[in-house]
Amino acid sequence: MRRRIIHVITPGDHFSPLTGSAIPTVVHGLAGAAARAGAPRPFVVVDRSTWHPRYDSADVIEYIGARGPDRKARYADALRGRIGMPRSAIAAYYRPIADAVRAQPPSVVLAHNAPILVWLLRDTPHRVVLYAHNDLLRTYSRPEAGRMLRSAAAIICVSESLAARTRDHLPEALRGRVHVVANGVDTTQFAPGGDHRTGHLRVMFMGRVIPDKGADVLLRAVAQLDDADLEVMIVGRPGFAADAPLSDHERQLRALADSSVAQVRFQTFVPRAELPALLRTADVFVVPSRWPEPWALTVGEALATGLPVIASRIGGIPEAVGDAGILVPPDDPAALAGALRELINDRARRAALGLAARARAEARDWSWSWRQLDAVLDAI
Repeated sequence: MRRRIIHVITPGDHFSPLTGSAIPTVVHGLAGAAARAGAPRPFVVVDRSTWHPRYDSADVIEYIGARGPDRKARYADALRGRIGMPRSAIAAYYRPIADAVRAQPPSVVLAHNAPILVWLLRDTPHRVVLYAHNDLLRTYSRPEAGRMLRSAAAIICVSESLAARTRDHLPEALRGRVHVVANGVDTTQFAPGGDHRTGHLRVMFMGRVIPDKGADVLLRAVAQLDDADLEVMIVGRPGFAADAPLSDHERQLRALADSSVAQVRFQTFVPRAELPALLRTADVFVVPSRWPEPWALTVGEALATGLPVIASRIGGIPEAVGDAGILVPPDDPAALAGALRELINDRARRAALGLAARARAEARDWSWSWRQLDAVLDAI
């Protein structure tokens, strides 16, 4: 069906290859796949002040953003919601976006991580779909979730794990509107490379370097291996600023690295375009998250690169890994050390997992993800 699609990304997020931000990555992947399938070129609503260059996969609708609510205002909003009042602070934050969308011809509006936008556009001819990348309704009571999302044409979640949590927050009348559209991966951009052997087996972590992501769990696991021939690379920062001062958590990681016999290197934030080549220098990829990530895009990118993956058995991560990697309990350095030891000592096992990884990624690229989304939109 030839439908007009408008993606709305979170305010202030950059629709740019300079970042690895999850939602713009997903929108770019879906937009490119839609074009390859012959669908009309989509639109994306973007704050005028955000970074250039922008992805060229969608036409940009710009708006002038408002100041976001501070912590006190967000807390007051949550209280208002509990007593049946609108969340006025977040509504003011999203109103410039809603105004920009109102000015557009009737469209399917994919409101990424924005329940408030469903409510703000409730009286328009647009069909508004909440596209959930996170557990968005955890601060909502069921009655409030019902009021906010009553007009939603559908509620899309990026994993079955997230869909189950989302349904739990919804009144029964809305649970049937929840659908799963799993994220894909760019198997052209992320692909196996040539021989990079340096004599050391390189284990890589890539992502936001915050406690939830568990880089410290990896370093504690490596310490248990006591292997001087092992090289560990920690890639990323808490945000997008490569030269920002080190956080307390980053200082903790460096202290752990100093006490390890393994060679530990820290690579600061790098632009997204540089990630494929960097991934190709790894032998094993580790996703040691200790929180229930709805989906981990880095898992798909590592699989597409043909890397054996070890990841936490939590949230939507097992859905991303499937049977092409090794799952371990979260926040368990001993279990992670055991999985690493298995791969360090068994090169054939690493090679077999790498082949399975690439095969899984090829079967689950962005075109596969777009077909899921297209089927949901056909049904609304």
